[in-house]
Amino acid sequence: MTENAALSQHEPTFARIREVRAQAIQHTVLARQFSAERRELMQGLIDQGVSQSDIAKELGVSRQAIQKMMAS
Repeated sequence: MTENAALSQHEPTFARIREVRAQAIQHTVLARQFSAERRELMQGLIDQGVSQSDIAKELGVSRQAIQKMMAS
């Protein structure tokens, strides 16, 4: 069996790998967009005088988690 023939029998698997990779890339893009939106929303609250501690309490996370969200 030639190398190409051996690889062609795995084409459905390669196709699925390509599909999953594309989905993972799209997921990463969306996660970055959501992260930026979350940061903007929290910054809006901070600009209006809401403390990071109050945001953390409302979201059920630590203040340090809010700081990390604001930095990323």
